[in-house]
Amino acid sequence: MSGKRKKESAVSDDDLRDLSSKIAGLWRFLGRELKIPQQTLDRIGSNNPEDVTAKCYQSLLYWRKNSANPSKEVLEDARRAMNIDTEERSDSSSDGQGDHNVHPVTEQQRLASSSEKAGMWRYLGKELHIPKSVLDNIDMKPSREAVNRCHDVLCQWEQTTSEPPRLVLKQAQQKVNEIYTELEKKLTAALKMTYRKQYDAIQPIPYIRDRLYRIDRIFVEGGVKVLVAGSWERLTSYQDILTDKRATLLRVIEGDPGYGKSTLALEFAYDWGEGVKGSPVENVRILIILRLRQLGGVQSIYQAIKWFLLSEENVQVSDIKAVIESCHSVKIILDGHDEYPDRDSEDQSDIRKIVMREMFQDLNVSLTTRYLPKHYDQSARRYKLTGFDDRARDEYIHKAVVGDAGEQAVRRVKQKLKDNPILSDLCDVPLIFVMFAHMAHEKKDFRKFKSVTEFFRYMIQCFHHHLLSKMRDTNVGQMRRFENDHASLDQMAFDGLSKEHQQLSWSVEEVRRQLGDDCCEYYVRLGILIKEEVASGVEIRFYHKLFCEWFAAHHLARLSAGVWDPSVLEYVHPYDLQYLYRFTCGLSQDSSERLINYLRKLPGGDKFTILCLLEQTGDHDKFMDVVRDLCRETLEISNDDNKLMQRSTLQLLEIASSRSVPTVCLHLDRCLSEAITTGGNLLLNSGLHVPPFSTLETIEITGKGLNIPEEKMVGVLAYADKCDELKELKFNDGCLLPLTVPAARIPSSLKTRNIGVRYDRGHGLVYRFDLGADQWVVPESNIPRSLNVTMKAEDSQLEQQWCVQELNLASAAGIPTSCLRIDGCLSEGFTAGGNLLLNSGLHMPPSSTLETIEITGEGLDIPEEKMIGLLAFTEKCERLKKLTFKWEQLLIPVSVPAGKIPPSLKARNIGVLLHSLDDLVYRLNLIKGKWVKHGSGTARIGDTVYLDHREQDEHKRTVRELTRAAAAGVPTACLQLDGCLSKAVTAGGNLLLNSGLHVPPSSTLETIEITQARLDIPEEKMIGLLAYAEKCEKLRKLTFEGKHLLIPVSVQAEKIPPSLKTRNIEVLLLHSLGGLDYNLKLIEGKWVKPGPGTARIGRIDLYSSNLQDENEWRIRELTRASTAGIPIARVDIDHCSPVADQSGSSLALSRSQLSLPILSTLQELRIVDEGRRMDNTEVVGILSYTAHCTAVKDLWFWYQTLPDRVHGAESTLSTLRSRNVSVTWQDPRLTTKYLNLSTGQWELDRRRRKVCLIS
Repeated sequence: MSGKRKKESAVSDDDLRDLSSKIAGLWRFLGRELKIPQQTLDRIGSNNPEDVTAKCYQSLLYWRKNSANPSKEVLEDARRAMNIDTEERSDSSSDGQGDHNVHPVTEQQRLASSSEKAGMWRYLGKELHIPKSVLDNIDMKPSREAVNRCHDVLCQWEQTTSEPPRLVLKQAQQKVNEIYTELEKKLTAALKMTYRKQYDAIQPIPYIRDRLYRIDRIFVEGGVKVLVAGSWERLTSYQDILTDKRATLLRVIEGDPGYGKSTLALEFAYDWGEGVKGSPVENVRILIILRLRQLGGVQSIYQAIKWFLLSEENVQVSDIKAVIESCHSVKIILDGHDEYPDRDSEDQSDIRKIVMREMFQDLNVSLTTRYLPKHYDQSARRYKLTGFDDRARDEYIHKAVVGDAGEQAVRRVKQKLKDNPILSDLCDVPLIFVMFAHMAHEKKDFRKFKSVTEFFRYMIQCFHHHLLSKMRDTNVGQMRRFENDHASLDQMAFDGLSKEHQQLSWSVEEVRRQLGDDCCEYYVRLGILIKEEVASGVEIRFYHKLFCEWFAAHHLARLSAGVWDPSVLEYVHPYDLQYLYRFTCGLSQDSSERLINYLRKLPGGDKFTILCLLEQTGDHDKFMDVVRDLCRETLEISNDDNKLMQRSTLQLLEIASSRSVPTVCLHLDRCLSEAITTGGNLLLNSGLHVPPFSTLETIEITGKGLNIPEEKMVGVLAYADKCDELKELKFNDGCLLPLTVPAARIPSSLKTRNIGVRYDRGHGLVYRFDLGADQWVVPESNIPRSLNVTMKAEDSQLEQQWCVQELNLASAAGIPTSCLRIDGCLSEGFTAGGNLLLNSGLHMPPSSTLETIEITGEGLDIPEEKMIGLLAFTEKCERLKKLTFKWEQLLIPVSVPAGKIPPSLKARNIGVLLHSLDDLVYRLNLIKGKWVKHGSGTARIGDTVYLDHREQDEHKRTVRELTRAAAAGVPTACLQLDGCLSKAVTAGGNLLLNSGLHVPPSSTLETIEITQARLDIPEEKMIGLLAYAEKCEKLRKLTFEGKHLLIPVSVQAEKIPPSLKTRNIEVLLLHSLGGLDYNLKLIEGKWVKPGPGTARIGRIDLYSSNLQDENEWRIRELTRASTAGIPIARVDIDHCSPVADQSGSSLALSRSQLSLPILSTLQELRIVDEGRRMDNTEVVGILSYTAHCTAVKDLWFWYQTLPDRVHGAESTLSTLRSRNVSVTWQDPRLTTKYLNLSTGQWELDRRRRKVCLIS
C-alpha cells in the first residue's frame, strides 16, 4: 500500500524475479533467513510443486508484502548470510556455441547444479573424482540438506581440479542424470509391484480367506471434512485431501477405528500404480506408503522403505535416499500413526522428524491416525474421515456385496439394516458396515440386534462357526474350548491397551507363551489374529483394533465385577478406546455401573456415559438415576460430534422423555442444518432428526452465521409448541433472526404458556420476543449500561437492520451508545434526507444517545460535499462527542469550507479526528475548516512515506496526507518514490506520477528518496527535480538509488537553482556500480565521492545477453566513476563486437546503440568475441581507444581471429609502449600471444607466463 513506512531502498518486481532466477534451488533457505513462517513456505511449496523459480519468487513476494522493512538492504543481508553472490556473470552464450565450457564455474552455476538432482551429490562427487574420504566428511556435517552437500562437493572439486571446469561439470551431470533415471525407474517399478500385492488382496471379512478383492472393486468414498478456522467443512471427494490449495505440505488425516484410513491409503496406491486418470497422484513420480505399525525401532525411513517396500529388489538404502532427495515430485503417506510403536518416544527417528516438519520439508506428507500425535507440526492441515452415509452404503452393497444378484438382493440387505436401527449409526463406520452387509447378504438367520455389543458378539460367533464348518474332521472339542475360553487372549489384549504406550503387536513367541501354541494357531486361522512382518521379524496383531478392544472388554468386565481398582484404567482413555468401555458395559451389567460412575468423573465423560448406557439391552430402571443426573445438566449436540455421538444423545433424550424425566436444557451448538426443520422435527447437518421431547424445558441454539428467516422461525416455534414442558427458547450470538413474526403464524398455545423466546445479540443486549405484540423487546432487567455497535461491509441487510434497530432502541430508551463503527458499509452517497445511507439501501437516522462514530472503508472517497453531509448528520446526534476517520482506507478532504460547517458543532466543540500517517492524529478546526495536529507534544511523520507503483487511489491518499501535513506544519522526514514516477518526472513544478497525479512541493518535507529501477532521468529532467526540491522549503537531502536508474553524469552548474547551493542541500547517488556513493557538487554540477577513504570498482561486464538498459546503466556509472577519479580495475566487453570510432575516443558496441567513452581510470580491458574475425583497422581502433584510457595497463583479446601483425599504428604503439601496457591475445586454439609494441608482431609467450583462465 502506498504510504507504507519504509526506511531503506525498496525492492521492485524485477529485483525479485532477477534474484529468483539466480538462487531458485535455495529458496527455502532464503525464506528462513527472511523470517518467512514455515507454514507459509510449506504452502508455497505445495502450490508450486515442480517450479522452484516460482517458489522462490512467491516467497519473496510474501516477504515484501508482510515484512516491516522489505528493503534491498535486508534482502542483501539475507543473501550474504547464505554466502550467495548474485552478481556473477551469466553462463549463457549469445551464439549457442558453448564457448564458455572453458570458463570457471560461477557461484550461480554452483547453486543451479546443487539444486538439480541434489540427492545424487555422492554420485556427482564420484564422477568428479573426489576421494571417498572427502565425500564421507561432507556427509558427516550436521544438519546439512542434500543441496548443501552438493554445493560442498562442487566447491571441493573446484579447489582441486586443473581441468576446464564447465565442460567437465556438464559431462559429470549428464552421467549422473543417466544414473538417476535408471535408479528412479527401478525404484518406481518395485514400489508399484509391492503396492499391487497389497491392493489386489483385500479381505472384507477376515475369516473368509478364499474371497479376495482388488481395492477398486470395494472402495467407496466416505465423507471427508477439513478443519478451517476452527470449524469442520465438508469436502466433495477424498481426492481433495491432496489437491486442497489451503493445505500445508503436512496433512493429518484423522478417523475413528474402522473409518477407512488404511483403505484410503491403499486407494491412493492403486490410483498411482494403475495410473488412474484424474487422480491427484496420477503424475506423481514417487509415492511412498508406509504402515507405521511395522516400523518399531526403525530410525531411518530409507531403511524402512528398503525393508518393507523393496525387500525383493537389489536397491541400496543410499540409492533410495539419493533418488528421493533428487526427485521434485514425491508424496509420502504414513499410515496409522496411532499404532506406531515409537509414537511417544523422544528418540529422533526420521518419522518423528517428518511429523515435526524437520525433514522432507519440500515434500507432500500425509499422516493417518485415530488421534493427533503428541508431537507434530501445528501448522499441519487437519482432515477427518466421517464414514459412510446412505449413498456410500448403497454404492458398496451394489458394488461389492450383491454383484449381479439384482435389486431384490440389495433391498434385502437394506431391509435388514432397517430392522436393526441400533446399528444404523454404527454402520456409518465402514469396517462394521462392510462386515454387516456381507453377513446380512449371506446369512439367512441374520437377526435383529439391540446394541453394538450384541452385533459384535454375533459377528465373532460367525468367525468361529465358519471355521468349524470348514474343519469338521479336526478336534472340534478343542476348537469349542478356544471359542468359549479366551481369558488369556483377553488379558493379553487388555494389558496391551492399558499401557501408557499401547502395545498392539506381540512377538510370535510371546503370544504362544501366553495362549499356548494350539490356541495361538487357532485364532490366527480364525482371522482374528494376523501375522505380520516387522523390522524385528514376525509379530502377531489383531485384525483390527476394534477386535483387540472386544477381547480386552471381557477382561475388564471380570476386573470391574470383582474388587474394583480404577487405577487400572489410568491410561485407558475413552476418547481413544470408547468401544472397550461400551463392550464392557454391554457384556456385564454389574461392571457397567462402576464404569459409568468412573466415566462421569472424567472431563467430557458424560458423552461416553450415554454411549455406555445404551449398550444395556435389559430394563433401564437400574440406570434411571444416572439418566436423571445427566438430564439435570445441559445436554449438548455439537457440530464437532460425529453422527454416532449425536444419535446417542438423542437416544438418551428419548429415554428421558418416555420415563417422564425432566431435561433441563438441550444445547444445539452449530449443528442445525440450513433447512432448520423438516416434518415437525429439527434437522441436524448430519441428517439426523430431533423430534419434540415432552420433558425438555429449555432449548438453546447457537449458530455460526445461521440465518433463520421468518418462514424457518415459524417452524422452530411450531417445534417448540410440541415440547410440552418447554419454558424457554434461546438463540445466541451467531444466529440471525427475523425482526418480527406475524401474530397469526405464532402457535396460540405458546402465548398461553408464556414461553420465553430470547435472543442474545452478543454485546450485552438480550431481547425477548413479545408473543402478544409480535416484536422484540428488551426487558428492563436486561438493559445494558452502554452499547457498542459495529456494522461491516459483509453484513447482510438483515444484520444491518438489527444494528439500526438497536441504535433506535438505545435512543428511545436513553441507553448510551459509546461507539458506532461503520466499516466499509456506507453507500457512495453517504447521506440522504439527513440520514446515513448504507450500501444495503437502508437509512440510519441520527441517534440522540450516540457518543462516537468511527468510519473506515477500503477505497472510500469522501469529497468535500459528502464531508459536509456527514457533519450535518453529526449535528443531529445530540450527545455525539467524537467523529473519527481512519486514513488508511479513506480519502479525506484536505480542508472544509468553514462557512458550511454547522455552527452548533463549533459551539459543542465536537472532536472531528483523523488518524493519519505514522500514528499522527489531526483534529478539524471547526472555526477555520483546517486540520491541525491533535493533542500536545511534538508532531512529526518520522518514518518514510512510501509511494510505489500501485493504484491511483493509493497515490491519491498518500499525496493528500502529505499535503495535509504541510498545511498543518507537521514535518515529514522522508518521501520515498519507488516505481511511481512517470517518464516526464515533473510537470508544472510538481512531481508527476505514472497514475497521472501531481505531487506538489511540501513545505515540511525533509528528504526525498527516488529508488525507481530503470528510470531514465536526463539532464533537463534532473534540473526539473532540483527545481522541485528548491520549493520544498525544509528539504535537506535528495537521494537516488536503484538498479538501472539512469542519472546524468553531470549537470550544468548554471542551471542548478542558486538557493540549493546556499542551503547546502545534499544530492546523493547511493549504491551505484560497485556499491559506490556519490555527492553532486552543486557549485560545479559534478559528482564526487563523499568523504575520505579509498573508492574502487572491481570487474564489470558488458555482456551481449544483458538487457540494453543494463549495459547503458553500467556504461554511465563507469563514466561517472572515471570522471570522479575512481579507479576501475577491469572491464570485460563480452560478445558485443566493439568498434572504435575514427579518433579512438569511444567504443561502439555494434550489437546495440551504445558506446563506451574514454575511461581515464580504467586499468584493464578485455574484449571477448568467439568466432569474430577482426581486420587491422578494427584492431588499431581498439589499440587507439586503449591509448586514450591513460590508466590501462593490460589489454586482452579472447578467442577472436586477428591479423598476424598490426601495422599503420606506430604512434599508438609507441604510446602504449611508453606506458608499459601489456597487450595479450588468447586465440581460438587457446594459444597465448603477446603484441610486440615495437614491431606490431604477435609473438608466443617466450616468458612462459601462465595464462589465468579463472578471473
